[in-house]
Amino acid sequence: MTAIEISNVQKRYKALQALGGVSLKIEEGEFFGLLGPNGAGKTTLISIIAGLIRADAGGVKIHGHDVVSDFRAARRKLGVVPQELVFDPFFTVRETLRLQSGYFGLGNNDKWIDEVMEELGLANKADTNMRALSGGMKRRVLVAQALVHKPPVIVLDEPTAGVDVELRQTLWQFITRLNREGHTIVLTTHYLEEAQAMCKRVAMLKLGKVVALDTMSQLIRRISGSQLVLHLPHNTLPEELVPLLNHPPEDNKYSLRINDYAEVEGILARLRQGGISIDEMQLQQADLEDIFLQIMDENIV
Repeated sequence: MTAIEISNVQKRYKALQALGGVSLKIEEGEFFGLLGPNGAGKTTLISIIAGLIRADAGGVKIHGHDVVSDFRAARRKLGVVPQELVFDPFFTVRETLRLQSGYFGLGNNDKWIDEVMEELGLANKADTNMRALSGGMKRRVLVAQALVHKPPVIVLDEPTAGVDVELRQTLWQFITRLNREGHTIVLTTHYLEEAQAMCKRVAMLKLGKVVALDTMSQLIRRISGSQLVLHLPHNTLPEELVPLLNHPPEDNKYSLRINDYAEVEGILARLRQGGISIDEMQLQQADLEDIFLQIMDENIV
């Protein structure tokens, strides 16, 4: 079953086109990454998925339920952790989670609430007023709120922004467990190492359009290959090798993009012909950051 189906979604704010016809399908049980720079349209798309704003054109379905015409059923299938720290200062943590449960008609949900609080390190804060919590603890409560109704689809919008290492580890352990149990996870994050470690498939947005959509392994293999990192004694890289640079050199360190190990010998041969010695050499598998920078630097609109 398709967990989220996004069909030609468009959204404009006056002169700004936030989304320019986004289409993609996220299958049930996937751990999916939605990546892009600031202003790419990620939060707008999530807001449309959550039913918080309406698309100008196109549509979104959650487990087959349209987020506009069948919004109650769609909303029950979805849990969203927003970027912003939004909370009611008049309730304790437990009261907040009970209130959230009530929105979904769950009147006797304390067993699951206790489990979620335990998993997220909130058990000892259950009776603490929300306004007395640190920023990191408030973010844990936002995660808990998104999970109180056990939604099959969970959207995490920058869930670890500005939080400590302990929360990151706690959160990912719990989310990974939920994914193993069949929950679909959609993650947006600026921490690309998190996306590479967690997501099996990713979509990259640029200027409101999908510019890459593939499995993590295929994306790494197809777009960026590996890289040969050379430390040269002087600014002496032969001109014909300059187009292979992943990014401008730093401190005589050159990162060259290669798609096949056989290309290494050709590069070394050209250096020998130029009489250029090598202080140090490393052959590295490209990572998601290399791919992200490469795609965002391309003239795709």
